[in-house]
Amino acid sequence: MRLSEMQGAFLGWLASGEDAAMRRLPLAKGAEHGLGVYQNNYRAALMACLADSFPQTLLWLGEGPFEAAAARHIERVPPDSWTLDDYASGFPASLAEDYPYDPEVAELARIELVLSQVFVAADAVPLDAGAMGAIDWDSARLQTVPALSILSLHSNAEEIWIALADETPPPEVGWGKEARPVLIWRQGFMCRLRSLDADEAGMLGYLSGDAIPFTDLCRDAAARWGEHSGIARIGQYLARWVADGLVR
Repeated sequence: MRLSEMQGAFLGWLASGEDAAMRRLPLAKGAEHGLGVYQNNYRAALMACLADSFPQTLLWLGEGPFEAAAARHIERVPPDSWTLDDYASGFPASLAEDYPYDPEVAELARIELVLSQVFVAADAVPLDAGAMGAIDWDSARLQTVPALSILSLHSNAEEIWIALADETPPPEVGWGKEARPVLIWRQGFMCRLRSLDADEAGMLGYLSGDAIPFTDLCRDAAARWGEHSGIARIGQYLARWVADGLVR
């Protein structure tokens, strides 16, 4: 057996724990008795990764239910990346399967996953309020910073997350048929989140791709809400975005 084949077979046994998979390994006589430690370490490492990545979800579910959900996820989804940090990415989807009638559970996990992704996103220098007077707005282009994401949530998971993080009593679960946008971003070294209205979410989404001419943004706002109201609204949004460090 080639080394790569042996490594693949060993990983297959770690993920499945099946005796048949173990018997396919080129083991010396009696060596199978010591393999248990590897499988225990494998599962313990993945369990610890999920617990560290989703601390508020763990608090919300409780230790027992969280560990049961994590164990089911480990059974279903083996790691497929060179870094253990990536293993957390599939857990919200597993929670959505396990808790179809409790949407706040998976959405709490989605918030925590995006918070971790935003924290390590690329740096960018946001627009400085003190420099706005010197900008030629007829030629200026705007774009959101990389460390920003907008989630669509059906529950009040962001309120629950904030309460759990602040160690205050969480609100009762609320959810609706219509999704609500929630903004998650990094400002300096601090990750933040807040609810958005659909109009602001749409404008930020418009700026999340290529840099957009500011005049186009104003033109679109005027077409949507009328010239006076549209320009006033863009001014309000821009002031908020600059204060929060959302645009460059």
